[in-house]
Amino acid sequence: MQRTLVLLKPDCVRRRLMGRVIARLEDKDLNIVAMKLMRVTPELAKRHYVEHVQKAWYPELEAFITGAPIVAMVVSGPEAIQVLRSMAGATNGLKANPGTIRGDFSASQQMNLVHASDSPESAQREIAIFFGEEEICE
Repeated sequence: MQRTLVLLKPDCVRRRLMGRVIARLEDKDLNIVAMKLMRVTPELAKRHYVEHVQKAWYPELEAFITGAPIVAMVVSGPEAIQVLRSMAGATNGLKANPGTIRGDFSASQQMNLVHASDSPESAQREIAIFFGEEEICE
């Protein structure tokens, strides 16, 4: 079993799409082993998006992710990282295939509803940012 971090971003929460996205994960037989509704602080955003902090567009990203609550989840299952990335679709909702989360519900690059870790190393690092090991229920 592989673990990955999934974030339902502020636009997903605001648009009340959380249940629809979670249902897709469950329909795929993935396991949600940790979940919480929370606010991302600027400090937490900087830790999560460390590779983007120096980019010119980072302030806009930080304002977006800290602007409203998110749902953070640890999801596990066989090849969970690749499965979640495929389910999420292309980063830009306008280019995401129909049938993916972003293809069905997003028309934006930044407001693209979900984050899913892109590698085992990223998943491990990102999960530790949002969850303590004691919060994960296998």
